[in-house]
Amino acid sequence: MVTDWNTKPVCFLILILCLAVFIYLPGLEGGFLFDDYPNLNAMGDFGGVTNWETFQAFVFSGWSGPTGRPLSLASFLLNDNTWPSYAPWFKQTNLLIHVLCGLLLCWATLLLMRNLKSVSENQAQWIAVLTCALWMLHPYMVSTTLYVVQRMAQLATLFCLAGIALYLYARLQLAKTPKRSYIWMSLAVGAGTLLATFSKENGALLPLLILIIEFCLPRNSKPVWQWRALFLWLPSVAIAILLARYINFADNPWPNRNFNQIERLLTEARIVCEYLLHLFVPRIEGNGLYQDGYVISKGLFEPISTFFAALFLFVLFISAFLLRKKAPLISLSILFFFAAHLIESTVIGLELYFEHRNHLAALFLFLPLAYYCVVYAERVRLLPVVAVVIIGVLASMTWLRASLWSNNDKLELYWMQSATDSPRAINSMAAYYMTNGQYDKANEYLLVESERLSQSSLLTARLLLQKVYLGVASEQDFIQAGERLKAQQFDAQTVKGVRTIVEKVIESNSPEYADYTLNLLDSMDSSPVYNQFPLFVRLVAYLRAQLYLRLGEVAQSYEHYNLAMNRYQETDAALAMVAEMGSAGYPEEALALLEQATQVLAQQDSRKLKRSRMSYEQDIAYLESAFKAAIKTQNTATEAP
Repeated sequence: MVTDWNTKPVCFLILILCLAVFIYLPGLEGGFLFDDYPNLNAMGDFGGVTNWETFQAFVFSGWSGPTGRPLSLASFLLNDNTWPSYAPWFKQTNLLIHVLCGLLLCWATLLLMRNLKSVSENQAQWIAVLTCALWMLHPYMVSTTLYVVQRMAQLATLFCLAGIALYLYARLQLAKTPKRSYIWMSLAVGAGTLLATFSKENGALLPLLILIIEFCLPRNSKPVWQWRALFLWLPSVAIAILLARYINFADNPWPNRNFNQIERLLTEARIVCEYLLHLFVPRIEGNGLYQDGYVISKGLFEPISTFFAALFLFVLFISAFLLRKKAPLISLSILFFFAAHLIESTVIGLELYFEHRNHLAALFLFLPLAYYCVVYAERVRLLPVVAVVIIGVLASMTWLRASLWSNNDKLELYWMQSATDSPRAINSMAAYYMTNGQYDKANEYLLVESERLSQSSLLTARLLLQKVYLGVASEQDFIQAGERLKAQQFDAQTVKGVRTIVEKVIESNSPEYADYTLNLLDSMDSSPVYNQFPLFVRLVAYLRAQLYLRLGEVAQSYEHYNLAMNRYQETDAALAMVAEMGSAGYPEEALALLEQATQVLAQQDSRKLKRSRMSYEQDIAYLESAFKAAIKTQNTATEAP
């Protein structure tokens, strides 16, 4: 087997790598966005990540998925150990990971072609480089590379690619050194899956992805069936069983979503088709992260595009099996794409649409195009020119998109203006007007849009928030908002909006607003839309406690803090509530709440604590001493003549 690289493919690969870095350079100046903040701000807790205890507290505090994604969180410490921080440092590392993924894709593709044995070594190298170029320079990858928190998706792809490449390399040596090859293949699947999964959960699909590659490779020189059953089939079946446990065709399986599982599956058929469209017919920028306005499919023919999307995907899937022998690379590209979407685009109740879900799925999507361009290059001499033109167009679009990502204000404004049916985009546009002092315009705009999107609870909450902020909200505004919220579709962002309303009401020092807000919370709490949502059920008790504290109704405030602690069962939250009561000048009630916080600490799993148990115990001891001293001072002042 020829292992030396020819000069021309190597030079072209170096050119592609340099081009990738160059076209992404403008975007490195952009700032943090949306989910960057809740995922990274824990770095600043307790004075930054400066020792083993704070390292553990940050790395194992992840909430984005079942694993907590500790590897991804640990990787952010390569760029900084505190918060707030400087986004370009993180984006530079993301770009480096993107380039590494491109190199691994090139290597994996070369090894794949060598395993297929259907082309010469020179052709295999050109196919590998071209596949790498089409994926790495595609504008669809910008939102994953320049969105800091999506390093999670990047690392999952990186470790999956490393596992695939190592597996294919060991497979080539199977006939010569079987024992060593099986060790390396086992390591590729085992370590690759573990590392990828603890970066992001879809990394658990690696055994299935390798199984698909194996399915499309020649039958000779396959690993023995016992090894395949243990390392490929068994994990793949386990994933299938795990996903099957999520199947729930009830009317409302996810109280925090405005769609059920059947609607999600039908809608995802259209979304996956849209992914494919934009991968093969790219665009510079779309609606960005404002995808909550995506039309949900209520049935197979509602809208009618659902039926055609489902039919197209079905035909595509069947075609992959029919073409396996004659065109194995087409079969591989289709099945790999579908398999990589199994976790995020099927039965789990995630949000509907995100571009980064294609970062892993699209790895081999352009392989057939690269293959036929190279194989038929001598017969159709225009093909190399066409390939270069396509690469040039992709690079130009990626540079333009990266340039847009260099300025957060312009980027978000572009998204807001594009996503006209997204309540979150409209909410952000109203906030933009408010920030720029255009208060009347913000209210007029929101009134029109909330009437147009009459089912949006987020816009209802936003309109009330703006009136509270300006001090023009009336009791009728609160009543009307409460009635509308009870009947409107649920949106998790609405709960955050209501929390912001409470914060503004407390800042306003208006007893009337505090009373009105308590009535608003009562109205929401009586609605089946909200009382099924665990976050709201916990939060509503806490918000009531804050409002009663503001009104000076200490007994009511204490009762609701007590209730909130029972519902949260989280030590940091409990201690924050104790501190609020103590800071307001009620040490006796704070001391009583501290006793309950101590019980919460005793019952909480140590693995879920952000600090060591001893650290919390020291804080509790200090607070107990401080509150007792404050009580003694109050009693002395009362007894004094």
